[in-house]
Amino acid sequence: MKDFITLIRRFVPPYKKQVGLNLFFNILSAILNVFSFALIVPILRILFKVDETVYEYIPVDTSSVKNILDFKVLENNFYAYLSDMMNTHSGGAVLLGLGLTLVVMTMLKTGAIYLSAYFITDVRTGVVRDIRKQINDKILSLPLGFFSGERKGDIIARMTGDVGEVENSVMSSLDMITKNPIMILIYLATMLFISWELTIFVLVLLPVAGYIMGKVGKSLKRKSIEAQNHWGLLMSQIEETLSGLRIIKAFNAESKMEKRFDGSNNIFRGMSNRIARRQQLAHPMSELLGTIAVVFVLWFGGTLILDGSGSMDASKFIYYLTIFYLIINPAKDLSKSVYAIQKGMASVERIDKILNAENNIKSPANPKPIPFNAEISYRNVHFKYENNWVIKDVSITIPKGKTIALVGQSGSGKSTMADLLPRFYDVNDGGIYIDGVNIKDANVHDLRALMGNVNQEAILFNDTFFNNISFGVENATMEQVIEAAKIANAHEFIMATEDGYDTNIGDRGGKLSGGQRQRISIARAILKNPQILILDEATSALDTESERLVQDALERLMQNRTTLVIAHRLSTIKNADEICVMHEGEVVERGHHDDLFEKNGYYRKLCDMQQF
Repeated sequence: MKDFITLIRRFVPPYKKQVGLNLFFNILSAILNVFSFALIVPILRILFKVDETVYEYIPVDTSSVKNILDFKVLENNFYAYLSDMMNTHSGGAVLLGLGLTLVVMTMLKTGAIYLSAYFITDVRTGVVRDIRKQINDKILSLPLGFFSGERKGDIIARMTGDVGEVENSVMSSLDMITKNPIMILIYLATMLFISWELTIFVLVLLPVAGYIMGKVGKSLKRKSIEAQNHWGLLMSQIEETLSGLRIIKAFNAESKMEKRFDGSNNIFRGMSNRIARRQQLAHPMSELLGTIAVVFVLWFGGTLILDGSGSMDASKFIYYLTIFYLIINPAKDLSKSVYAIQKGMASVERIDKILNAENNIKSPANPKPIPFNAEISYRNVHFKYENNWVIKDVSITIPKGKTIALVGQSGSGKSTMADLLPRFYDVNDGGIYIDGVNIKDANVHDLRALMGNVNQEAILFNDTFFNNISFGVENATMEQVIEAAKIANAHEFIMATEDGYDTNIGDRGGKLSGGQRQRISIARAILKNPQILILDEATSALDTESERLVQDALERLMQNRTTLVIAHRLSTIKNADEICVMHEGEVVERGHHDDLFEKNGYYRKLCDMQQF
């Protein structure tokens, strides 16, 4: 419960008003419930002649609140009023009057119950919405390095399955947690008022039952964490299957993937069964414990009445039993909600793994401006993802308006060099400077605002052409988007679609060819009009015809712009102002294409391999 209270303190404060109103109506409904069932006593005493006492009206001293609220005087005057009614009216009429009073009080009670549920619903849905927003915002703020160590499917599972579990288990129990303890406390107070001896006896029984229920709840949370982790693995497999469907079919591996999924699915089913069975144990166990408690109360209370040693008569004892029975349902609901909370808190732990993740790519408290008038400078840069150095003591200068190309075999560190410039990752040693300002000392948003990216895989969204091209540019007009598309050689095929720029391009641009996707990506970069352009293998995945169109678009984009080009195809970077040849994280050669080719070194080998 400590973890649950911590969760409430984290997420509920914005909804203090709703929680306050919920508590008020819960208290009101419990009080009305007590008073409505109190009508049992006069019915037994007067209508069925259980009590032969003659009641006479006692004048009330109105000099103080204490006198006005004197319970014994109020009780006596109530019975005196009923006695008068019995003398002047038939017993049936008095019974009908008491029945109508019960109906009115029940209407008020049910109205209070509805209003308490009405206000707590706001809290439940609001907290779940806030958790989803926090996860989404955190995912957007976390550096790329966080996701290299996490399965994408597992992160999706936390945003869907785990948040859903919090909604179904923790937040759905919030009403029970706010309502049931109040009802139990008010009922216990009433029982204490009727007979303190019998209530003390009851209070000895309740902790024993609570201890038994708690032991089962602890193991439930542990098993729930294991199940939710396995659910993340299952979601990862689904995500991998969707992403790799083309390869699965090409290699006739459907049966292999089926077996893989079935194995994980059956394991998850077994875990879910064990959790559900243990959770279902809450209701019968609480009912059994409640029945045992009722039997003990009947025995002890009956003994007090038969011996004449208690302060109760038979009618009050029946009322006492009624109130005690009223406690059993909230106690059972409370135990069920404790089970549900234990199960849901396992999901909260998995959600917190994202929410508590450290973001080491931050803007400084007092960022320096980066106007970019002269050059970009990599100075003795060292970087590693985990243990092995990926970049080793690299120094490169990119003058403003020039094009610098990075070439080399896969794994030589080219793409990592490009990722370090916009601070997708931070260097371990050395530094990257723009006009003498270390990029770590600049505002991250301002730094990335200088740059535009065109990657090997065009990352597009399930939206229209217009929204994909204008992505990241506020208030872009149709004229600006069309101009950017024309420069990127994309306007003609866009207009050939059914709705033109309002046509949806499908998931990840699935309705387009590779060359078309890449030209949309270039149009997006053109519209942003960045000072610094990063081209990461922008044409390596294209056929010759598409490459020609894309290369033409890229050349237009690169005009009068500072460009960092990463390329496998050396034909695309022959005109670069400087080519840096990388091998195992180091720059081994640098210069113009012709000079490097004549050196007959590592660059020449790369060229010869491609010509071959």
